[in-house]
Amino acid sequence: MQTDTKAIDLVMLVDDNDTDNFISKRIIEITKFAKRVEVKGSGKAALDYLRENQNSADNLPSLIFLDINMPIVDGFVFLYEFEKFNEVVRNKCKVIILSSSDNKRDIDKIVNNNHVIKFITKPLTEVALDEIKLNNI
Repeated sequence: MQTDTKAIDLVMLVDDNDTDNFISKRIIEITKFAKRVEVKGSGKAALDYLRENQNSADNLPSLIFLDINMPIVDGFVFLYEFEKFNEVVRNKCKVIILSSSDNKRDIDKIVNNNHVIKFITKPLTEVALDEIKLNNI
């Protein structure tokens, strides 16, 4: 079910689970959803990357697939820190929650964040990527 829309330049995966990152990266590559995939194994590493590249729009991801449950800097802390970035970063990087969490309170809290455009339950699938392309990009 490939769509003919143009591939996104860069997406970022933020998850502490290597297996989930591997699966998500492969599905993005196989479907040619994005030209480049930046994988970060923690919320802190993702925030550091955004800080280092905040003045270089070409190195900023258009989409960030963010897990909620991670040690130290979880999805909630990431979004809190994300709010502090300049307008260029906040406008370019759209956040999609990619989580195995089914905690309704967590989901309600996170989808009400202005920067979160969608909630997807793991694993990432071709159908979910097609839906994102059709509706948000």
